[in-house]
Amino acid sequence: MALVVFLSTGLSIGMAQYSFGEFAGPLREEFGWSQTQLNLALTFGFISGILAPFVGKLSDSYGTRPVMFVSLLLIATGFALRPLISELWHWYLFSSLVYAGFPGATVLPSGKMVGIWFPDKRGTVMGAVTAGNNFGGVTMPPLAAAIIAVGSWQFAYVGFAAIMLMLAFVVLIVVRESEEDVDAERARTGRTTLPTGGREGLPGMSLRQASRTSAFWLVMVGLTAASFTYQGVLTQLRQHFGENGFEPALATSAVTVIAAMGIGSKLAFGRATERFSARKATAVSVAFQSVGLGLMIAPGGVPVMWSGILVFGIGFGGLGALIVLVVQETFGLREFGTLMGVFQMATIIAIAGGPWLAGAVHDRNGSFDAAFAAIIGIFILGAVALLIARQPQWDEPPGPATSAQLLANAPKSTTVITEQT
Repeated sequence: MALVVFLSTGLSIGMAQYSFGEFAGPLREEFGWSQTQLNLALTFGFISGILAPFVGKLSDSYGTRPVMFVSLLLIATGFALRPLISELWHWYLFSSLVYAGFPGATVLPSGKMVGIWFPDKRGTVMGAVTAGNNFGGVTMPPLAAAIIAVGSWQFAYVGFAAIMLMLAFVVLIVVRESEEDVDAERARTGRTTLPTGGREGLPGMSLRQASRTSAFWLVMVGLTAASFTYQGVLTQLRQHFGENGFEPALATSAVTVIAAMGIGSKLAFGRATERFSARKATAVSVAFQSVGLGLMIAPGGVPVMWSGILVFGIGFGGLGALIVLVVQETFGLREFGTLMGVFQMATIIAIAGGPWLAGAVHDRNGSFDAAFAAIIGIFILGAVALLIARQPQWDEPPGPATSAQLLANAPKSTTVITEQT
């Protein structure tokens, strides 16, 4: 199950975001679109934000498996239809289908499945699972570049669609979270740390309870600000490198390096949250990204830019795991899907604003430097919000306490092994 979630989140992000720059050149050449027009498709990611609360509620009510299956089908359909585009609005429409599948294929299943099946090692396992993002970043841009080189951008999108379709049917076979499945796994492995009852009776806060706390709003500001890195920075880096002295192959390699570094970064940051606050760890991640992005736009040429790539990669890699862990740690799993969906909806600001800012500044100035400088300021605001947020007190769900409750409310330095009976 962890492997399937690893692939679902990683391949979705690798294909739609990391590989975006590989398709930008061929699309501009064939259709004559500007960078702003191309980037506007990224702002249609706001559809992910709008749908996320509803998808999260469906996940809480009906389970992860059907939501993942339908979500992956939507992504596959969006990719399969892209070779048919002949007008700009086609590009936007089919991009919208891809983003409609994002909530149920990425953060929602990773957060819910890891929280249910690995409550005592959620930080470490979350780091491993969300390292799929970086696996997608390492593998999908070179795959896209190779297919485009020997075939066409249309063939590359068909290949992406086929991969996602196969993964959707694997989800139907593998993913489980019912009370019976969880109890059977407890009996088979002797793992008393698995919470009784699958997704039922999980500890945490409801959306109504959480929204009455200051932590809810501060975390929302912090995670929204941090999310500018995905659509405002990541999708522009390949072109930024090419415009600042990198050969095309080296520019692709630089993005791949950032993705590869993220694997170790996610594992390290995920492990750290088992001892320290996920909110503090996220602030550190954002700080690394701010410094790295600053170096990427600083004078000094390619050597300085490479130092920025390395620093940025350290912080950027951990963010994918930390966003989910912040919500888990702060508000629990009782209505995780619904809460995560609301936080995803708030990131519409980043989803829509990041690409528009980058594209508009680039079309005016011929570079992304001013846009990246503005995003650094947004990062700083988000880090401050996360640092001043305080942990709210959860209400316990009905029934005996589980190890997940005990772990969630225990001090970070305390290890809790047993479960109340």
